Amino acid sequence: MSLTPTVVSLAAARTEELRVLPMPAWAFGAIAFAAFMVLLGVLWSFRNTAAKHVRPIMVNRDGPGDSGSQGTTDPGAHH
Repeated sequence: MSLTPTVVSLAAARTEELRVLPMPAWAFGAIAFAAFMVLLGVLWSFRNTAAKHVRPIMVNRDGPGDSGSQGTTDPGAHH
């Protein structure tokens, strides 16, 4: 008599206990979605903040021989 079939049958008969989740599976996805929406709200609240605090720069493009000394607020403006 061989011992192998007995060992295989005992190993197959043994069942492992499954871990039970603390909440339904769909709840994990809902929590992740809610967390991403909160992070999106934080990101959205900082939109266009760099443009709100920019002051115009006065640029004087007149040369030393020009009579006018008017500057412009646009750094790329030409006379």
